[in-house]
Amino acid sequence: MRSYRYLDVVIGLFVAVLIISNLASSAKIVTLGPFTFDGGTLLFPLSYIFGDILTEVYGYAVSRRVIWIGFAAAALFSLTVWIVGLLPSEAEWSSRVGMDAYNAVLGSTPRIVLASLIAYWAGAFSNAFVLARMKVMTQGRWLWTRTIGSTVVGQAVDTFLFVLIAFAGAMSAGVLWDIAASNYVFKVGVEVLFTPVTYAIVGWLKRAEGVDAYDAQTDFNPFRVSQTA
Repeated sequence: MRSYRYLDVVIGLFVAVLIISNLASSAKIVTLGPFTFDGGTLLFPLSYIFGDILTEVYGYAVSRRVIWIGFAAAALFSLTVWIVGLLPSEAEWSSRVGMDAYNAVLGSTPRIVLASLIAYWAGAFSNAFVLARMKVMTQGRWLWTRTIGSTVVGQAVDTFLFVLIAFAGAMSAGVLWDIAASNYVFKVGVEVLFTPVTYAIVGWLKRAEGVDAYDAQTDFNPFRVSQTA
């Protein structure tokens, strides 16, 4: 297996964005112009930008492994928060802070945790698959079509799966649509705005690492976690 100088940095940033987004999602609901969304939505689109960079530079097989690393990290974060919430509280902490404050920031229902994990997994793999296939089809040209096109698909899968699993039956169809549409438009908009940055990072990494992966013969099975195609 080939070793890369900057791959670990990209993986670390990807996982950090994912965990911070999960934390911010339960911390605050934000209104920004016409959009209303959870705090994690501000940062979460960056995980798709990192996903695009990973697949474009290192290939689908590496990206697949990183997606599973992110999934495991997010699951471990949720499990740790849940276990800590079950442990007995220290008396002074309980009187000054209390479990209500803990649950207000870190508490998520099992349904929301499940929705988050499923939506992340399905969206990230959709994003990586579309970008890898488009790269072969375009013979490596027009990077912007791949980064935006894959995000359009991946974020649609992620956003609408999360909203349906987390909130279906608890809110009206109109409210669900408003939440999903606001989140989706904002996330895709961030990808479009960051396209010049993505171009710069991808170009620099390809030169620095001496790699430009094409997935013409790749096995796209998401459950194959080796770093080879």
